[in-house]
Amino acid sequence: MTENTDLQNKQETNSTRGVKTLLGDPKKAIRKLSGPMIIAMLVQTLYNIVDGIWVAGLGSGSLAAVGLFFPVFMIIISLASGISVGGSSAISRKIGANNKRLADTAAGHTLFMGIVIAVIITITILPLLRTIFLSMGAENSVVDLIKSYGQIIISGTIILVFNNIASGILRGEGDTKRVMYAMGLGSILNIILDPIFIYTLNMGINGAAWATLVSMFTTSMLAFYWLFIKKNTYISFHFNFLKFNKKILKDILRVGVPASLAQMSMAFAIFILNAFIIKSDGTDGVAVFTSAWRIIMIGLVPLIGISIGVTAVTGAAFGAKNPKKLAIGYFYGIKMGFLIEILIVSLIFIFASQLTYLFTYSKDTVHISGSLIKTLRQLVWFLPIVPLGMLTSSMFQGIGKGENSLIITIMRTLVFQVLFSWFLGIKMGYGLSGICWGVVSGNITASLIAVSWGQITMHRLKLKIAKNNK
Repeated sequence: MTENTDLQNKQETNSTRGVKTLLGDPKKAIRKLSGPMIIAMLVQTLYNIVDGIWVAGLGSGSLAAVGLFFPVFMIIISLASGISVGGSSAISRKIGANNKRLADTAAGHTLFMGIVIAVIITITILPLLRTIFLSMGAENSVVDLIKSYGQIIISGTIILVFNNIASGILRGEGDTKRVMYAMGLGSILNIILDPIFIYTLNMGINGAAWATLVSMFTTSMLAFYWLFIKKNTYISFHFNFLKFNKKILKDILRVGVPASLAQMSMAFAIFILNAFIIKSDGTDGVAVFTSAWRIIMIGLVPLIGISIGVTAVTGAAFGAKNPKKLAIGYFYGIKMGFLIEILIVSLIFIFASQLTYLFTYSKDTVHISGSLIKTLRQLVWFLPIVPLGMLTSSMFQGIGKGENSLIITIMRTLVFQVLFSWFLGIKMGYGLSGICWGVVSGNITASLIAVSWGQITMHRLKLKIAKNNK
C-alpha cells in the first residue's frame, strides 16, 4: 500500500510541472515546451544532414535513391504522426478540462490505433516499392537501391510508429523534455552508427537503413520504460481505459486523420515535384533538390518545435474555455517563428557555399555543386512566410479543428505549390529553378490565406465563448 502511495505521489510531483506549464502563462508555456523540442529536432536534423553526407560518399545515385524514398518515409511518418497529434491534442484538452480519466483513455486509444496503423502500413507498402518508383520514371539502377534501402526501413514501421505515439502522449501532458532526451539519444546513436554500418561493415546504402532502425529501436525501449515500467508520467495505462469509447475515438480522429492527410499531402507533393525534376533535370536534379531540402529542413526545425508548443497550449486554453490565452499563444508563436526564420534565412544564404560542400565533397558528386548552391539560395526564401501557415495549422489542431488544418496544408502543397512549380518549371521551361520559385510562391500565397483564416477564427471563438458564459 505504501509503495503504491509513494508511486502515486511521485507521479503527481513529476507530472504536474508539465501540466502547470500548459495551464500557466501562454508565452512562457510556448517557450518552455518548444525549447526542448527545438533542441531535439535540431539533433535529429543534424542526423539527416550527416546521413546525407555519408550517403553522398557512395555517389549521386545513392543520394538520389535516399531522396526519392523520402516521400514514402514521409507517408509512414504522416500516418504515425497524425494519430500522435490527434492523441496529443485530445490529452491536452482533457487536462485543460481537469479530467485525468479521459486523458488516460485518450492515451490508450492512441496507442492501440498506432499499432493497427503500423501493421497495415507494413503489409501494404512493402510489395509496391519497385512499382511506385518505376512509375515515376526513375532509372532501374536507382530503383534497385531504393528497394534495398526501403525494405529495411518499412520492416521497422512498428518501431517508428510507437516512437511517434509515445512522443505524442508525452507532449500532450507537457513533458517535452523527455521527448527531447529520447529523440536526442536516437539521433546521436544514428550519427555514430552510420559510418560504421555504411563503410566499416561495407553495407553501403543498406547500412544507412540499418543504422536508422537500430537507433529507433533504442529510442522505443526508452519510451517504453518511462510509460510502462517506471510509470512516472501523468498519463497512466490500464486495461479498463482501453475499452472502446466512441467519443474519445472521434475526438482523436477528428484531429488525427486530417493531420495524417495533411502530412501525406506534403509527401505526395514531393513525389510530384520529384517527377517534375526527373523530367526537367534527371537524376542529378533530384540529388540537388533533395540535398538542398535537407539543409532547408534545418530552418524548419524551430518552427516544428514552436508548432508543438502552440498545439499543446491552444488545446489546453480551449479546454479551459480561455480565448484570451488561446489568442496570445497563437500570435506569440507566429511572431517568435518569424523572427527566428529571418535570422536563419540570412545565415543559410551567406554560408550556402560552405553548406553545399557537405554533399559535394566526393568526385562522384562535385559536379552538382554549382546547381546546389543556386537551388539552396532560391528555396530559402519560403522560410520567413512559413510560420503564418504552419502555426495557424497547429492552432486549428489544438482546438480540435483538424479539418481546417488539412485544408490549409492541401492548399499550400497540392494546390498552389504544385501548380506554380508546374507552371514555372515545366510550362515556362525554367526547369529546376522554376520549380524552386514555384515552391516559394505557392507557400507565400497559401500562408497569407491561412493567417487571415486564423484571425477570423480567433474573433469568432471569443464571441462564442463570451456568449456561452452569459
